[in-house]
Amino acid sequence: MPSRHSTLLADAARRLAEAGVESPRVDAELLLAHVTGRTRAGLITLDELDAGAAARFAALLDQRADRVPLQHLTGRAAFRHLELAVGPGVFVPRPETEQLVEWALASLAGVPEPVVVDLGTGSGAIALSIAHEHPGARVTAVERDPDAIEWTRLNAASRAAAGDRPVEVLAGDMTDPLLLRALDGGVDLVVSNPPYVPDGALVPREVADHDPPMALWGGPDGLDVVRGLLGTAARLLRPGGGLGIEHADLQGTALPALVRAHGGWDDVADHPDLAGRPRFTTARRARGGAGGD
Repeated sequence: MPSRHSTLLADAARRLAEAGVESPRVDAELLLAHVTGRTRAGLITLDELDAGAAARFAALLDQRADRVPLQHLTGRAAFRHLELAVGPGVFVPRPETEQLVEWALASLAGVPEPVVVDLGTGSGAIALSIAHEHPGARVTAVERDPDAIEWTRLNAASRAAAGDRPVEVLAGDMTDPLLLRALDGGVDLVVSNPPYVPDGALVPREVADHDPPMALWGGPDGLDVVRGLLGTAARLLRPGGGLGIEHADLQGTALPALVRAHGGWDDVADHPDLAGRPRFTTARRARGGAGGD
């Protein structure tokens, strides 16, 4: 006979599926693991829930069926080797962005103390992952949203307490011509997961209702913020310095074209995510070349 918890999970997954949740069984398991303080694997030995835990699970299930993001309910988001605090007011980091970090770390290989700037850092996922996986990196994380930056600071403090090199968290707009002027021409890498969703695009309810608008919308073609970002990156980077920008899967041609048209960039290329969809554009600051900034 199936255990009581497996029946509970089957019923929960069915309900989430009917509500349109993309990964109903996984989400049900993660919510139950959160309530019981177990890992997903540890649920196999769970016999039954006490009344309090059952009530908490039911309440979380109600919220998830109403399309509140799973990560808002658990308060945590896994990203590469880190677990980050997230909640209302901050963009929930996605697995797709991990590929941008992979490229960034590869581009910094052999540079003992690279200077890195993450523009529009949100939870700090990119900046803190680079600092964690490249202990010599000197990373600055920039965020303009006053609600989101509180999550950045929380996660940065947590990682510093865990022994990672501290990341500087700075309130600022990635398109501001005065941003980080002291670093002009001295940065090895600029990375960004900027707002890139075209105005009016249809997005899942989890995104539309819960991700902060400042992290989502990028103008009619989704690239308005990127246009300003390019000027900032061009000014900050040393000749030969790297640039990596995440984008929507329909912008795999438009964003590289925008970088080329800006001028002063070499080795412009686009890269797919693990699902094979166009996901981020990279470039190198031209050596001795001017343009666009």
